[in-house]
Amino acid sequence: MNNTEKTNVILILSDDQGYWAMGCSGNKEVQTPNIDGLAKSGVMFENFFCSCPVCSPARATLLTGRMPSAHGIHDWLAAGNASKKYDHTPKSNHLIRYLDGIPGYTDYLSKNGYLCGISGKWHLGDSYHPQKGFSFWKTLAKGGTDYYGAVMIKNCKPYVEQRYITDVITDNALEFLERTSGKNNPFYLSVHYTAPHSPWTRENHPKQTFDRYFNGCGFESVPYQVKKRPAWVKKIGIPVNDEITRRTYLSGYFTAIEEMDRNIGRILGYIEDNGLRKNTLVIFASDNGMNMGQHGVFGKGNATFPLNMFEESVKVPCIFSHPGVIKEGIKKGMLVSQYDIFPTLLDYLKIPFVSNRYMPGKSFSDVLKGKRFDKNNFVVVFDEYGSVRMIRTKKWKYVQRYPYGPDELYNILSDPSEEENLAGSIQHKTTEEKLRAMLMDWFLRNSEPGLEGVYQPVTGAGQIGPCGKKSKGRLAFK
Repeated sequence: MNNTEKTNVILILSDDQGYWAMGCSGNKEVQTPNIDGLAKSGVMFENFFCSCPVCSPARATLLTGRMPSAHGIHDWLAAGNASKKYDHTPKSNHLIRYLDGIPGYTDYLSKNGYLCGISGKWHLGDSYHPQKGFSFWKTLAKGGTDYYGAVMIKNCKPYVEQRYITDVITDNALEFLERTSGKNNPFYLSVHYTAPHSPWTRENHPKQTFDRYFNGCGFESVPYQVKKRPAWVKKIGIPVNDEITRRTYLSGYFTAIEEMDRNIGRILGYIEDNGLRKNTLVIFASDNGMNMGQHGVFGKGNATFPLNMFEESVKVPCIFSHPGVIKEGIKKGMLVSQYDIFPTLLDYLKIPFVSNRYMPGKSFSDVLKGKRFDKNNFVVVFDEYGSVRMIRTKKWKYVQRYPYGPDELYNILSDPSEEENLAGSIQHKTTEEKLRAMLMDWFLRNSEPGLEGVYQPVTGAGQIGPCGKKSKGRLAFK
């Protein structure tokens, strides 16, 4: 296996995994030895946040460095990913390239000699055809899928994959690594698992692992807090009304994570056995978080209506590992976001890029190499989901629901479970006003006119077409 001078990159992205759902974050029930090993060999960020607590907008932000109000994907994409009939000649109006005209960091990598491959979930429109600098393209037809019998794309055509999808995504990733064997070009590989996204039923997962959790796990790490469900929650997306259903869902969720972890071990074993580990940056992250009983709900940002910004929805895993370059066994409490991945990765690889006002992220590449970070650079993070917006500092979290509320204000240091809503209280009026002003100023500076989420009728039921000027007057949301 030829070792290139440039650093290779493997980005492993899980689907709907909360920060809490790893051994290295303190969960003693879910088995994640390989993820834990990555944390021990690198830097784990304890306060890393998604840009939006649902898959497609968050994935678009990771790739482009833009927030949803600047790339135009505000909800999970219910249309435009694949042909409705999964035929071999999809109609052009069934395939939508939502990010055309917006460069992703993989475009820069490709232009600088990287061989770019993706295996797994795309869910950013048109899953049939390679784009954004990728030459190796083996994706899912849509977003969520059964773990057995998933519809996948190969050679621009759909087929039904009967094997366990987590194993298949890994097999395809290893195929890409084999194809790059002996070539002088560095590689970039996106491994986008569907785990631990639903479904969580027994027939969807290896039964031995599922049964071990179902019969032997106490699930004390995930209490079902029905009594702590906020009064503003009018609807819940995934009702759980009995202990058998709860135990089934948690068993499937934990099984999906453990099986993904096992497959991550296969990838790490491959690059180790082939002399690539010292020259490969490995990143592990998730697109968005997940509640599995916390706050009395199951799901992410659209687990409730109105849409939520619970910590479990917005706080996600983020680990960087590169032995010999990145310090090992470090935990960082600084607040960072998916906006920061684009500049950090290209800065780390010393690849110049063109930034603009719609890319608010800052590079934390120096932090990875052991340098002290400028506290003024990383003091707040911002999230949005349609007209719901959040600002998060070390101490405070403020959620504003345009235009009528209800709003939320929490002292995260004294109330990490977000149980006491201080919004509207006279005692905290000044704090709330300050945070509201910061929130409004930031979105005014970084949003693209016409794409702002506050003007989009986002309900969490899915996006069915481009919004803003690109919509040409058509409805964009369910």
